[in-house]
Amino acid sequence: MKYTTLLTSALILVWSASASYADQFTGSVVAFDRKANVIVLDDKSVFLFEGQEAQIPDDLKAGDKIEIEGEGEGEDGYGNLTSIKIVE
Repeated sequence: MKYTTLLTSALILVWSASASYADQFTGSVVAFDRKANVIVLDDKSVFLFEGQEAQIPDDLKAGDKIEIEGEGEGEDGYGNLTSIKIVE
């Protein structure tokens, strides 16, 4: 019984550690809606910033290359977006 509990706990720990990980997304802005807090990149990725830690820069415009950092969710996309910056 003790061994089963230990094994189950270890498996849960490994699964939860792999469920989210740091991730970085880079691309050029095709469109964005400041009211809806949505950015669309040139690779057709769509990022919703509503309720996210990261804030859209005031001077962001279409054509800007940006770098977004956040917590990846594997095949399910992204979790918490932590920062967004305009890059050269």
